[in-house]
Amino acid sequence: MLDTLTPHGGMLDMLLNATLTVKFVLAILVCMSLASWSIIFLKLFTLSSARKDAAHDSKLFQESENLKMAMRTVSQNKNSPCYAVGLQAFEELMRMEEADLDPAEKSRVAMDNIRRTLRQAVASELGMLTKSLSFLATCANATPFIGLFGTVWGIMNSFHAIGLQQSAALASVAPGISEALVATAIGLGVAIPATLAYNFFLGYIRHIERELIGFSGAFLNRIQREVSWAPKQPARTDAPRPAPRVREDY
Repeated sequence: MLDTLTPHGGMLDMLLNATLTVKFVLAILVCMSLASWSIIFLKLFTLSSARKDAAHDSKLFQESENLKMAMRTVSQNKNSPCYAVGLQAFEELMRMEEADLDPAEKSRVAMDNIRRTLRQAVASELGMLTKSLSFLATCANATPFIGLFGTVWGIMNSFHAIGLQQSAALASVAPGISEALVATAIGLGVAIPATLAYNFFLGYIRHIERELIGFSGAFLNRIQREVSWAPKQPARTDAPRPAPRVREDY
């Protein structure tokens, strides 16, 4: 079907006969497309696993008899986001246990320290999970304009050729314009899957974020129930508020 739409007998011939600038634009778009699809497949695997692990381990943590058994259960899956968050908070708890502080002072300081540690750990995990998503956002925003630049350049070159031929017949205008429009079509072909994937992964990140916040709250609740020197007032629900938000402005 492309052969009937392209004037030089095929898409490949048309691209080979394009100007150097249009070829350069197409090369950039192809590279961005390859990188975009690589990130999409990688994130599809890692975020799916992280979402499943976070939900599963958060449930196991809350069902365990005590904090040590809960950490032992979560540690069976060291790739889980809950393990990374829980490990940092548990290490901070051990440091507070060993700290040479007055019990009242320890009680006052410890929960704030652990709460900050949980917040930082959640932020760190979300930061790693959102890594490279900004490239998808860049592809979604920039590639249509890069393709449009190639189209504008190709049309300018076509009009210049028309001027030299001193003929505005459709047969002499159409080939150059169709070559130029290929750049915009490829740019949109890169942007559309990048946009869909970015928004899809954003939903995954939000789900994981909710699981980690729930896990952090459960961790604080266990400390208050099971650690003798911990204050017994209810844990602050706003404690482990996350972290880096990926852009949603397009």
